[in-house]
Amino acid sequence: MNDKHSGNCFCGAVGVEVTGAPEGMGYCHCESCRAWSAGPVNAFTLWKPQNVRVTKGKESIGHYQKSATSDRQFCTQCGGHVMTDHPGLGLTDVYAAILPTLKFEPGVHVNYADTVLRMHDGLPKLRDFPSELGGSGEALPE
Repeated sequence: MNDKHSGNCFCGAVGVEVTGAPEGMGYCHCESCRAWSAGPVNAFTLWKPQNVRVTKGKESIGHYQKSATSDRQFCTQCGGHVMTDHPGLGLTDVYAAILPTLKFEPGVHVNYADTVLRMHDGLPKLRDFPSELGGSGEALPE
């Protein structure tokens, strides 16, 4: 796996670079991620914050914090979603869609109890989050 990937918001004003390997990749089905992404599911890549760097347009990053667990960040020029900091988890989600050179290899579905789109891909489907991240770790049937 290449150890550096770059991406941009929709208009290109905000640039982000990630280094190393992600801590995890998968799909989130919670209502908040669905509403934020305007889609039935959100593809995430999780990184240690020190491995995520804004390379341009820091002044154009807006924030929306619905809860203390997620600081969602977007471009104030185009509205394009860039990333979400999860301070309680010590992780940053850089949306898979803005990292075109990263081979997306999902390993899990989280918050599958809230899904509106059943996905039959053989990956584990968790009711909420893995137990090591404070969830129940309970698996659901595909």
